[in-house]
Amino acid sequence: MAGAGGRSWRDLLAGRARKRKSPFGSEAELREAALRLLDRHQNLGDLLLEVGDSAEPGVQDGAEHQGLSPESFIVSVLQEQASKLGVPTATLAAKNAVANVERICQDSASPTRVPLLSSDQRKRLSCLLQTVKDLLANNMFCRSLFCQEMWKMKEPPVLEAVWHLHSGDIAGLAELLERSPAGPAAVEWLCSSLCGLCEQAGDVPCGDTELARRILSDFAIVFLQNGFEQASELGRKVEFQKVAYICRAVLQRMLAWVLDAVGKEKQEDVSMVQAARFWLNVFNVSLYGSVAHPDSLRQFFRHTLTEVLTYNPVLKVSDAIQMQKEWSFTRTSPLLTALYRKLLVAFSVKESICQLQQVLETHEVNWQHVLSCVSTLVVCQAEAEQLFKDLLSHLLLKAFGNYDMENMITAFLIARQAALEGPAVFMPYSEWFKASFGSAGGQHGSSKKTLVFLFEFLSELVPFEAAPYLKVHIMYPPLVPTKHRSLLLEYITLAKTRLADLKVAIEDMGLYEDLSATDEAVQPQAQALRDVEKALQIFENTRKIPTSVIEASIFRRPYYTSWFLPALLRPRVLPKAPDGRMAFIDSLKRADKIPSNLYSTYLQACQAMKEKVLQDDSRAEPSHSKEPFEQLKAELAELRTLAVDQAPWEDVAAQTAVVSDRLGRVLGDSSEENDAAPLDSPVQVAVPAPRLAPCHRSVVDLLLTSFCQTLLAASSFNPPDRQGPCLSLLVKMMCGHRNLLPALLGRLCQLIFHQGPSLGAAHILGLAAFVIHLSECRALIPGVEAHFGDSQPAPGKALSVSEYWSSLLVCRTEESFAFCLRFCTAAAAYLMCKFSSCSREDFCALIPPGLIKKLQYLVPRLSLEARGVLCEETTSALSWSSLSCPSLNSRRASLCLWRQARFQELLKEKAFQLSFREWLLMELEVCPEKDILSASERQDFHSWAIYQRYLPAPSAAGGCDGDLEKACGVIINAFLDSSQRLDQGGCGRSKVSLSPEILCRLQELVLELRCRPKLPPGSSAARRHFLLEILQGRLTGSQHGSALGQQLWRQQELLLHTRILVGLPASTLITTCWRGNKAVLDCDSFFCFVNSELKNVCSRGYALPYDITAHFFRGLLNASLESEDAAGGLSQALATCQTECPLVLLSAALWWPRLEPILCSQWERLFGAPLAEELDRLRGWHGSSTRFLSSGAVFPVSDPPWLSAAFLHGAILQQSPRGREALQRLGADAEQLLVALLFFSLLDLISARIAPKEGVDFQTSLEWSLEILQCLEERGTSWPLLFHSAERDPGKFHVLRSATSDRHSRLLPLAFYSLTPCFQRELLRREPAFLGVALQMYIQLLQLFVEGEVLPQSDQDPTEHDPLELISAARRFLLGAVPHCPAQSCGNIQPLLSTCEELDPELRAALQRFSQPAVDMELEEELELF
Repeated sequence: MAGAGGRSWRDLLAGRARKRKSPFGSEAELREAALRLLDRHQNLGDLLLEVGDSAEPGVQDGAEHQGLSPESFIVSVLQEQASKLGVPTATLAAKNAVANVERICQDSASPTRVPLLSSDQRKRLSCLLQTVKDLLANNMFCRSLFCQEMWKMKEPPVLEAVWHLHSGDIAGLAELLERSPAGPAAVEWLCSSLCGLCEQAGDVPCGDTELARRILSDFAIVFLQNGFEQASELGRKVEFQKVAYICRAVLQRMLAWVLDAVGKEKQEDVSMVQAARFWLNVFNVSLYGSVAHPDSLRQFFRHTLTEVLTYNPVLKVSDAIQMQKEWSFTRTSPLLTALYRKLLVAFSVKESICQLQQVLETHEVNWQHVLSCVSTLVVCQAEAEQLFKDLLSHLLLKAFGNYDMENMITAFLIARQAALEGPAVFMPYSEWFKASFGSAGGQHGSSKKTLVFLFEFLSELVPFEAAPYLKVHIMYPPLVPTKHRSLLLEYITLAKTRLADLKVAIEDMGLYEDLSATDEAVQPQAQALRDVEKALQIFENTRKIPTSVIEASIFRRPYYTSWFLPALLRPRVLPKAPDGRMAFIDSLKRADKIPSNLYSTYLQACQAMKEKVLQDDSRAEPSHSKEPFEQLKAELAELRTLAVDQAPWEDVAAQTAVVSDRLGRVLGDSSEENDAAPLDSPVQVAVPAPRLAPCHRSVVDLLLTSFCQTLLAASSFNPPDRQGPCLSLLVKMMCGHRNLLPALLGRLCQLIFHQGPSLGAAHILGLAAFVIHLSECRALIPGVEAHFGDSQPAPGKALSVSEYWSSLLVCRTEESFAFCLRFCTAAAAYLMCKFSSCSREDFCALIPPGLIKKLQYLVPRLSLEARGVLCEETTSALSWSSLSCPSLNSRRASLCLWRQARFQELLKEKAFQLSFREWLLMELEVCPEKDILSASERQDFHSWAIYQRYLPAPSAAGGCDGDLEKACGVIINAFLDSSQRLDQGGCGRSKVSLSPEILCRLQELVLELRCRPKLPPGSSAARRHFLLEILQGRLTGSQHGSALGQQLWRQQELLLHTRILVGLPASTLITTCWRGNKAVLDCDSFFCFVNSELKNVCSRGYALPYDITAHFFRGLLNASLESEDAAGGLSQALATCQTECPLVLLSAALWWPRLEPILCSQWERLFGAPLAEELDRLRGWHGSSTRFLSSGAVFPVSDPPWLSAAFLHGAILQQSPRGREALQRLGADAEQLLVALLFFSLLDLISARIAPKEGVDFQTSLEWSLEILQCLEERGTSWPLLFHSAERDPGKFHVLRSATSDRHSRLLPLAFYSLTPCFQRELLRREPAFLGVALQMYIQLLQLFVEGEVLPQSDQDPTEHDPLELISAARRFLLGAVPHCPAQSCGNIQPLLSTCEELDPELRAALQRFSQPAVDMELEEELELF
């Protein structure tokens, strides 16, 4: 009841109390007067609303002063009115309260019923509720009657009013529902009101939105508590069972309303979708907190998930097969995925999948909802992949065990659905199919019945299959025993028929088609463009036509000619300088892989296009829509926001899936120019000049930029270990796009290998963190074949991604050292911070070993403090935030990291220890003149590393166990590996050069070895030459590709061996051994090494290079100091050399003019005595040769004659012209000497062709050889046996052939047939063995040509002495010589005829005709004997 001016009853009382003194003498008089007044003007409904703010000070003071209470008046009035009506006061109060509620709810300004009250309604209701609360406190209100009367209202109450009653503890929602006369009516009212609330929530002020959320939350708790009671509460009375029914029915109806909204989401019914999304707040687990029993909550969520999966199951399995591509995570309704994500929070991943499995086994399901749930699980739950694999295995086991098609189709649908989300979250379908059915261990291989079951199942799928799945089944068919092959062939025929219906021919499959892709089949034109780009990439890296292209041109001719060549030969304006595409086309043309008419048409079209471009004065460029790119950019920005806000894992995973979808669209738009490689195909990267398509480069730059920005933004708030999974998921997603990997890895190469020193601090931090996450995802990345250019050999095996980026961190110059130190420090700091909570085992598995090893090399090299023993005091950990500071001192930061206890613990792990060999390989890459260290600093570092770090360290820690021989072996092997492995990046160091500083350390170690105590007599260890054992060990059993590759490697290796031996003290070539009680020189190891290996790097064929020859003789003189009889020991060694290693003496003969002064001076210094006998003999032979040629003195032929001939030949080489008269002056006993001279001259003739830098002239050597041969002919000396191999003829020429290099021996047939002008008929008759030798030389000549041996030609005139002309001349000579040979020659050629028939049947027939009469004559002679 309101007073004048609308003031309340309380206000009136308060005002009167303040204005004047009451005329009533007592409280009783006042009460009686008030009752009389109310009796005349009472309105009980308004009276219940007369409650103000009891907290007003004036009112409170006035009431207390008078001892009055407004509530007491209301109670009095109610009691009096009730007594008049004859009803209980509480009943009257309840009915009046209901009437007031109804009146308030009806007084709405809105023409339609809305679930929220207006501000005026809310204020009036608040007054009413306050009064009712007071009545309840005085036990003057009937709650049950109130609830009952509420249902008698003409119109249902407004939902907010019911909520106020519920939250004000006047009438709970459960109590109201309990008193409802009809359950369905209550359900209908609640559902319509809740729907209205959700719809209105988006269109009201912020405060009302929060109110709507509170209403929804409180009612959801009631629905849960009453609809999903525990087993102990199931025996409650019937009324409460009705409440449970209503609650469950409401939840059911509202869920159906949400799922119906899912279907309308694509119809752009935004308001309905927003309303349904508001209802999803019911499924926030945090909403229920401690007010709901955990089991009830799980029961509610489990029930809801089941309802979702089984809602409206109208789709058939065939529909699912055809449509499931549209149900991937990013294509599924966001409303539905949001619902799944909220429901799945209540369960572990395993429980979710078990629930999914249970529903599949016991219900008819909605396949769209089931498969979209699978996608949500694999995307948003990291553990889902393995659990789904286990589920698939279980389903297949049950399917084949019971021959159950339902389990089979379930397995296939789940596998395909999970694979739709990309390899970053689940294995591709092709891999799953191969793993399940491609081996003998598959479930299908147990019997014929299981095979029949499998192929029946696959056949039933065929009418509904998409082309990519059929291709997988055909290209990776199930493993089938041979006897059941017909089952497979029948299926393949059926599948190909289906592909034909889809207008997809298996013959049109691309050379590099990605069968893991589950999109619709790519058109042959687009696939051909991808194949061309991939083939170009391989060609530019290897400079060879890819094998797949060669095979396609032969075995897949229709695709090659119809699709591949047109895609390759698309007309364009040809560049002035031939590019990779032009080189590839030219290579195919030379290999006859492009028809001439097609090639001509291509050139004409290119010319026409050029003319058109010139005419238009502009060049057309394709226009690419930027919309997908901008969408990708926007989604990456949203992902960055989630990372900074530390959103839950599933939110980040969901957004990452959206980014993946946008990235796929961008790559798809540009994939006609570049696309994916096969799953198991290594990624090719040309390190000197990585090739990136412009479209891919922009995408990769955007991704890398977004990664760096996300990292820096997140790091400004939290360290890496508290930044969440965003960056890991982002990189994992990138790796899942296999067609992006070549561009991604190529761009990393550009940034790290080429631009590293110029990068800023932020770039370095971002890239360092990126490669860490890249290594984390190494299982998703195929091997990387990094090509470092023509000067470096191709890698023996594909690198892992960690090995790849570690190989890009090359430390050669001052700038690269600074960059590598900062990069590795940042990477290690990020790694140790990001994964600090991992177990030690998991942490070690994440660490790229190359990173830790690189730091072990860099930090001690650049910081003296890191070379000592670490102090015990603790040091502050390296702060991740400090690394982004531009003024950061990299050395201080790396030293801080180095001193951390956790990092030092890592260094104790065997996998991360930098071995001595690895340290050497890194150090040998440094360019000394550009090094960050000075020469003295570098020398100090080398000494510390070798003598303090690695020499005393145990082998288990990468050291040498204190073993000097082992240390020398490691250094030598590192020298050789480094020189064979890489060039020095423009540092100017030759491949056969050695680091002088490391070589000095090796010399120190070798000299220290010689300082060991001498072993006692009889010790066998004294004969061991460990240096030569190391070198020979490298040559034993090594394989380096083709025969030519092996030959070139061996040649290069031996040149390096020579350089190492020459760089060591000369005395190391010689050892001493005990013979009896006498120490003698032992050269056996060196002789063996020369005979087996070093002779094959003799460019002269019969003499070692000067440097190793001089080194041996100087070493021999030095080692003689250890012998009791120096002269005798040296002479004995040289005498042994004549029989064991004549090549050394032949080398001395060639180089004696340079050797003599050195050796004589050294002998004089060491011994001060006359020359040793054998040295003096060598000097004498040289002097005799010189005098013979200069003064005409008699040349004394000594034993052995080949050695005299070697000195004479060496002297002849110094003279010009070479006179025939000198040959005439040789005595009659000089026949063997002349033969040896001929042999040396022929070897020079060969050397002139294969080693022109030696300064030997071919024509001069040929003329001199003919002069010697003519002299031999005049003397009638036999010489053809000189050309027999050493193994076949161990006679007098054995020494010469054994001292010849293998290559010169193989090329002797060229020298032999260069002498044909001197072959006279008398020679044929005089030498019965000549025909056999000539035929053997011809056969060897043909074999050289057939085996691909590079037959040498003249540099000046390639047509001169052409190999084919030489072979033809040799053949003509043989055919002409056969009739003039004596019959005795036939016996020598019989063993060669079979070989001759294979190579030259015509010559063999001629030889056969020639030898036949001789055979007949032999038979007649045999008959005459009897």
